[in-house]
Amino acid sequence: MEKKTAVYICTGCGIGDALDTEQLSKVATDEGSVPICRNHNYLCSQEGVEFIKNDIDNEGANTLIIAACSHRVMYDAFNFENCIVDRVNIREQVVWCQKPGDEDTQMMAEDYLRMAMAKVDNMELPEPYKPEEEISRDILVVGGGLTGMTSALDAAKAGHSVVLVEKESQLGGFQGRVQKVATFPYKGTEDNDLEALIQEVTQNEKIKVYTGAKVDKTVGGPGVFEATISQNGTTAEHRIGAIVLAAGWQPYDPKKLDEKLGFGASPNVITNVMFEESFNGGEISRPSDGKDVTNVAFLQCAGQRDPDHLPYCSSVCCVTALKQALQIKAQNQDANVFVVYKEMRTPGQSEDLYRKAQEEGITFIRCQSPEVKASGESLAVEAEDELLGEAVIMEDLDMVVLATGMVPVTAFGMDITQEEKEKKEEDEAKKGEEDLDDIPLDVIRRSDLLNLEYRQGPELPALRYDFPDSHFICFPYESRRTGIYPAGCVRRPMGIATAQEDAAGAVMKAIQCIELTSQGAAVHPRVGDMSFPEFAMQRCTQCKRCTVECPFGAINEDEEANPLPQITRCRRCGVCMGACPERIISFKNYSVQMIGAMIKAINVPEEDEEKPRILVLACENDAYAALDMAGINRMKYNAWIRVIPLRCLGSMNLVWIADSLSKGIDGIILLGCKHGDDYQCHFIKGSELADIRLSKVSETLNRLALESERVRFETVSIIDYDRLPAVLDEFAETIDEVGPNPFKGW
Repeated sequence: MEKKTAVYICTGCGIGDALDTEQLSKVATDEGSVPICRNHNYLCSQEGVEFIKNDIDNEGANTLIIAACSHRVMYDAFNFENCIVDRVNIREQVVWCQKPGDEDTQMMAEDYLRMAMAKVDNMELPEPYKPEEEISRDILVVGGGLTGMTSALDAAKAGHSVVLVEKESQLGGFQGRVQKVATFPYKGTEDNDLEALIQEVTQNEKIKVYTGAKVDKTVGGPGVFEATISQNGTTAEHRIGAIVLAAGWQPYDPKKLDEKLGFGASPNVITNVMFEESFNGGEISRPSDGKDVTNVAFLQCAGQRDPDHLPYCSSVCCVTALKQALQIKAQNQDANVFVVYKEMRTPGQSEDLYRKAQEEGITFIRCQSPEVKASGESLAVEAEDELLGEAVIMEDLDMVVLATGMVPVTAFGMDITQEEKEKKEEDEAKKGEEDLDDIPLDVIRRSDLLNLEYRQGPELPALRYDFPDSHFICFPYESRRTGIYPAGCVRRPMGIATAQEDAAGAVMKAIQCIELTSQGAAVHPRVGDMSFPEFAMQRCTQCKRCTVECPFGAINEDEEANPLPQITRCRRCGVCMGACPERIISFKNYSVQMIGAMIKAINVPEEDEEKPRILVLACENDAYAALDMAGINRMKYNAWIRVIPLRCLGSMNLVWIADSLSKGIDGIILLGCKHGDDYQCHFIKGSELADIRLSKVSETLNRLALESERVRFETVSIIDYDRLPAVLDEFAETIDEVGPNPFKGW
């Protein structure tokens, strides 16, 4: 579109007191040749918004630069349709963090305005992406257990058609093998009423149920998924809008437990899962001979919270043990029932079940390392009671029940073929990762749940402990594959009530994904973003960097290794843009050229003025927010700083470093999210990729004969705002010691 730019400078919130706004206006009109430049003392008010709308309607203004508060606030007020809008943060990151009336403060504000004018010159109005195919609003639910059936019903009640796929011959999952349940109000146990839920699902006209079935193939992306489902030798294809993965869990293998827990030494040592399966609908009896049980011990955390087995707590084992112990007491009130625990974990109102067990005469023994003694018919447990400070021996036991934990079904799967192993080795070697030559074939496994036809693999990436969650802090239910939402015990261990809540949450995310995709907008975390990556394929060198580094599997490849972007999978992070050495990937409102123009717009004083310039490339999700927080708290930091927010630090292209240094900017600091096992990056690995790329920038510095201290990477979260000024000031001191950039003035 033909642009007509208008600049609006707010003088409220102390801006007019700290800055010479008339001089700021001259930067826009004289340097930027902006035809419309106006000041207002309260731009975000109804009067101020109408002030801007009047220029849109009567003056034809369609490219708006609003110099006021941070773009992280008042975004509803400054939302103008069919207009390019950029916000210049002269409140939080200028007047609230710098000395009022100071020359350096004025220079900072003027630079930010110059950068905004350069930015909008390189921006175009985003157009929503509309796939050629019609958007589907159907939801695929994989897994017919409690979570899957609840998901299907919730989606159907919301008006969506559902395809429910269950691998077993009947619905119910593990919960279908449970006779008694402990649920709110946790006053005891009650009969499992799962059959009513099954009937409700199978009789719902909006739910198509496949049992004894599997998903053979999934292609496409949100709104345009194509799922091929096989059942009894036949196949069916469905167009799908989003997917809920409710595949469930499997018990930890008790054969892997320590010998002292006694599994395998006696048939009367069983697991909590075996207890449910053996006594469902019948009397609880001794496994070896079917006799009545009068002495039973439950050993908690069998292989759980143990770095050699399952490092995590499975959440429900304590409540399950209480329920099973109460079942024994209900059958035989005189039975001696012992629960040996490390810590009893009965949060919330499930504490009432713990009290109920105490009232029923169940004995609790706190011990970190009990030992099972099995010899012939004799079965006993030795435990060091931490509360009594003495050894306790439970003799003549009829049964010992081990509380083994939950393992997500994504941790299991099919053994891969030798051909697949060789291809995996080749792919890993290309990425410079661990060589697999010494890993036996039988320990390399793949899940067989979704069978995605993605270049990045057929299943959801298995993260810590094989759970397929995407971001453990900000985005529950989300996976690293857009439009696919894990729910229930495949996402994390949980009980019945939590699984039902989880089902609803995942369905809500799936519906949100479908709605946003139908509008051509991005899903979390850049919800509503209408831009999308465009590829100038005539310059592509088939290097595969974009496909390898995309955190969300949004780009496939053809046989010639050309990237094939699936836009509805894209989260608009720009990691592909930062990865591309040929710079062929751009967004209409975010590009390598645009950021480069912003860098070049910074006014770099001559060396004798002794005013160095430091460029800060800041992640917009955390680091930029932390800078805002520092301003809100009126924390001061060095006035040499010039901040450019990036969608994700992973979108950083190394050409920006070279351009900055060659322009004469004295230092560059990258502020990104924490990465590693406890990553906090909203785009999973963007911060880590930026750090890796920056480690290779020494070659550029050496070529330019510049010191490596001029470029630094720092991890920062929003809660680190209080230490951020010190980080920036310390870096400024380092730059002062290193001295001016020798490229100044060139």
